[in-house]
Amino acid sequence: MRLLSALLLAGFVACANAAPSLTDIPYGPEPEQRFDLHAPPGAQAAPLILMVHGGGWIRGDKEMGRVVDNKVSRWLPRGIAFVSINYRMQPKAPPLEQARDVARALAYIENNSARLGVDRSNIVLMGHSAGAHLIALLAARPELLDEAGAKTPLGFVLLDSGALDVPAIMNARHFRLYDRAFGSSPADWVAASPFHQLRQATAPILAICSTRRDEACPQARAFVSKAVGLGSLAEVLPLDKTHGEINAQLGADPAYTASVEHFLGRLSPAFANK
Repeated sequence: MRLLSALLLAGFVACANAAPSLTDIPYGPEPEQRFDLHAPPGAQAAPLILMVHGGGWIRGDKEMGRVVDNKVSRWLPRGIAFVSINYRMQPKAPPLEQARDVARALAYIENNSARLGVDRSNIVLMGHSAGAHLIALLAARPELLDEAGAKTPLGFVLLDSGALDVPAIMNARHFRLYDRAFGSSPADWVAASPFHQLRQATAPILAICSTRRDEACPQARAFVSKAVGLGSLAEVLPLDKTHGEINAQLGADPAYTASVEHFLGRLSPAFANK
């Protein structure tokens, strides 16, 4: 893995003036533990958005157009690097292990930031659906970041999380995919529930939710309210968009994108200046 990483990073240096995109950079030994880096031309210490795709904890891919295209088109010309990661899927890895994969990817990028041309102190985690659940879990359970050797990111952008209060979902009528993801044990539900695991102030959170899904915004508001009560900067952005549109239209919809960029700009001058 070290040799492959060295070759990929050498390729990054060679392409540094041509808006390079590097694919399948390994951050762990498993074939799914890979990420793609989309970097601005001549990137040196660029702020970075690390994106975690959704797919119900069982499918999805870092290269999907709705995950990458509009975001890269919007942010690369503004000098912001973008990473999209893959992680192990169920049944190979349950959600807690998937969250650990995200933490491992973050740690790898931080530890190799100079060679990747990104600023390790200006990284924001973003995720959609199941991916938003995973980064919310990292916000709520910082020990998962510590285990991986990762620093807490600047902030978290949740794109219509697939789950924030897992017991509430499991104790009501729900889609079968939740049974597959979280099983039948109430103890496991609590362990994988960002709302229940949140016990301390965390980095700032922007929770975007679809007003077209009954449980989306109530769960987002409850999670954000708890975070604020613990001393965090956190806010909810409700949108009259479908679950998929919240992912696909970020970077393309001017008003929506501006709201997200306003949040990013409050986190650091590195984003505000872009």
